[in-house]
Amino acid sequence: MSAGNSRVCVRMVGHKVEESYSALSKEQMSIVEMPLSDPPLCISCCPVNGDLLVGCKNKLVMFCLKYLVINPDFSVLDFERSLILHIDNVIPAEIALCAGYVAITTELDVLILKLKSVKKGADDTELCAHEINAPEKLVNEGIKDEAPSALSSQFESDDFVICQKPTELLGEESKLCGISVTLESTRLNTEDAEHFQVCYILYRRFTPDLSSFVFSVEETKLHSLQMLPMYQTGSFTTDNRKTAAKKELLSLFCFFSLPHVGYLYTIGNLVELLSTYQYSEKSEQAVLTPQFLHVITSNSLQCFTVRCSAAAARDEDPYIDTTVKACPPVSLDVCALRMQLFIGLKAICHFKNHIIILTKADTEDITERRRPSRRLLSRKTGSVTLKAPSESESGWNLYIVNTISTIQLYKEMVDYSRTYENSRTESCIHLLSEAHLLVRAALMDPSLIESEEEEELLASFKESCALLGDCFSRFDTKDYHLSLPYYKMSDLSMTEILKRVDSEEDRAQKYEKGFIFYLNHSLYEELNEELSKESAAKVLQIFHLAEPNQLPHVLCSPCMKNVCPSTAMEYLQKVERIVPTLVVTLTKAAMALKMGDLETYKHEMDRYTETKLAYGFIAEPRLLRQQRRGQVIPTELALYLKETQRGLLVASVLALYENSKIELEEANAYFKMLCGKNDDSVPQLLVDFWEALVVCCQGEVLQDLLLKLISQYVWRLSGMQYPDTVPLKTAEDLINSCDHYGLIFPWVIFMMSLGPQSDEVYPEDLSKLQSLLCGPSVNATSVLPFLEPLLEDSNAGLSIHVLCTTRMGECEKSIDKLLERCPEAVISYAQHELKDENRALWWTKLLPDLCKRTRCPGEDYSILVSALKETLSVVATELELKDFLNVLPEDGTAAFFVPHLLQCSQRKLVT
Repeated sequence: MSAGNSRVCVRMVGHKVEESYSALSKEQMSIVEMPLSDPPLCISCCPVNGDLLVGCKNKLVMFCLKYLVINPDFSVLDFERSLILHIDNVIPAEIALCAGYVAITTELDVLILKLKSVKKGADDTELCAHEINAPEKLVNEGIKDEAPSALSSQFESDDFVICQKPTELLGEESKLCGISVTLESTRLNTEDAEHFQVCYILYRRFTPDLSSFVFSVEETKLHSLQMLPMYQTGSFTTDNRKTAAKKELLSLFCFFSLPHVGYLYTIGNLVELLSTYQYSEKSEQAVLTPQFLHVITSNSLQCFTVRCSAAAARDEDPYIDTTVKACPPVSLDVCALRMQLFIGLKAICHFKNHIIILTKADTEDITERRRPSRRLLSRKTGSVTLKAPSESESGWNLYIVNTISTIQLYKEMVDYSRTYENSRTESCIHLLSEAHLLVRAALMDPSLIESEEEEELLASFKESCALLGDCFSRFDTKDYHLSLPYYKMSDLSMTEILKRVDSEEDRAQKYEKGFIFYLNHSLYEELNEELSKESAAKVLQIFHLAEPNQLPHVLCSPCMKNVCPSTAMEYLQKVERIVPTLVVTLTKAAMALKMGDLETYKHEMDRYTETKLAYGFIAEPRLLRQQRRGQVIPTELALYLKETQRGLLVASVLALYENSKIELEEANAYFKMLCGKNDDSVPQLLVDFWEALVVCCQGEVLQDLLLKLISQYVWRLSGMQYPDTVPLKTAEDLINSCDHYGLIFPWVIFMMSLGPQSDEVYPEDLSKLQSLLCGPSVNATSVLPFLEPLLEDSNAGLSIHVLCTTRMGECEKSIDKLLERCPEAVISYAQHELKDENRALWWTKLLPDLCKRTRCPGEDYSILVSALKETLSVVATELELKDFLNVLPEDGTAAFFVPHLLQCSQRKLVT
């Protein structure tokens, strides 16, 4: 290392930097020497991470950039030779490196590779070699006829050139190119070294233009190979700030050019040819930027538009090309923006908004220099012979051209587009699309985050969206549907867009399909905007002229809340004469109700049955409910139906649910809001809806509904609450119409008849709860926690608990409950429940318990004795005499049991 007090420090790559740097090194310029075993032919620096790629004959050498921390206040850059790509029989003319992608060009060939990082394995080297040699094997097997033979080599040596046919291979097919690549890792620390595999991305082979019967290398070879990255910068269309400050690679593009044609490919997420550029004369060099392609010829600087931002936008935002967002297509024809004359252009480069060009005005005969050489098709004569430069050459000039600012150019393009506005041609849309992409590309620059320029660009972006929305809404174009997403991206309100409509006298020409499409969708999307009375009247007039059959649906939009009902009624009557429908009738009824004309309302509602009216609400659900700020709001019509036709309202909401027009949770919230219940209380109208919904539900939804109903019934019974309105269906109605409500068991009916029913208990809720527990669908285990508030101190509560324990298969527990609290019902219970597998409980459970309880006389002694006699009669008919004697108590009174013994023995004699 050379240091000392010099302002320049020269050091070898990979040298021990930490030991050599001092405090003086902070003020020095460092020159890093990188020794190579072969002469370098070309070089490229990765714009993403700063790695270097050096092209030599038959190989490429990669140097990785490293940041070395000398101390907390000082760090330096260094490079490490990390990888060598050995490429057989390729002499690179130009190379490019970006984010692991490697591009190589020869005179007529382009090859793009990707270095894919892989995890190190046991047989790592063997795997890589297999991956790399596969393309060569495919070529030898599949396209042997295209491989150059010894004969072609002999012809080339004898001043002949064998021109292979042009080829384009994309993605996996590019493995067939026949170019073999071998990787050699050269890192010193092999343990931490990253391992790579080669993926073939693109291969393209061109053939020289032989139309002039001359051959010149300069007239045919490729030039200006370049990779352009674009970064993820966050969304700038939904929020007014970008959300990501860190540069994250989003899209990658590759450009290369022949003297008369340029090619732009996207090679990131998708390998595709984006654009082809035709030059008016032979190009010398080109440079690609996110906004433009700058091309120099021998005497002019040309500028073309590019489609990089259109492709990157689709990589960044999945909502592009939907009804939410839009972007001009990548297939949009490119434009030549301007041409500036220079003399002797030699080279060009780009930095931010500056174009740097190098020129040389030669004093030699220009006509001689431009005269095409009459050479034969020979690689020998086609080679370039470099003239030794003189000691001092004059005529060299360096120009720095400041490109026009994005905002100024955008404004000029918008002003120029107005010349096409009246003619309503595609040229206006094309020019505005170019202006939109120009601003979009500028906004995708990560350096713009939270800058003053970003605010101005955002305003221009929204303005361009509004202008494009105007074009697609007013022009007769096949892409009229794009008016909707562009207007959405402009952040303009519907009122503002209505004001933008031209005040032309010819109304038929004014409202094109695009504008109607925007209005229709905006009104259907239930925006939070409420149009003024004047704007609402204008909307009615527009649809009356353009699509009168949509008027009922338009009037149901929340945006039309301030519409004049009498004016709407007039339009609806005109529509009804042409197309009478249920929706028109219901909308007329809603407008009549809004005017307070109850007579007209009743007349319209009486024209159809309730079943047919429910179908009308399916066709237009917004007649019953509207959504504002994410909340479901009942309409004025729904509120009136709640008071007058609750059955129609419940049936209509049920029809909406069955036709996927409303979710169950939305319906629950809707009925609570309709009845003014904002707490946890459940209105009877919602219970009516659940009871109607049980009929058509299955699976988890059914079990959830049953638990909700049981919980509500129990809450009312335990809290002695009456419903706020009379239920639409009684327990008998539900039993007759729904299989989930079963017939109430006889023993339950008997229990409820034993004493007077309390006035504090609503009998319908009790009957419905008992019916559900007697039905086949309730899961008793899941119901048990809901029954805790319901006490067993009354026959009503006891019957529910006994039903639940019985459904759980705990009949012995149920018998204990009945013997303890209601012995009168135990025999009725046993006769119904103790059958089949539970029949043995007559003599194993019920008989011993009754015998035990009758030994101690009490209030229920006579009831228990009567129950014991009934039990003995049943047991005597079921058991053999011997078995019957075994189940009788040893200390019982003989006179009491003898009749039953005789009954059992007589049954035996009869059999």
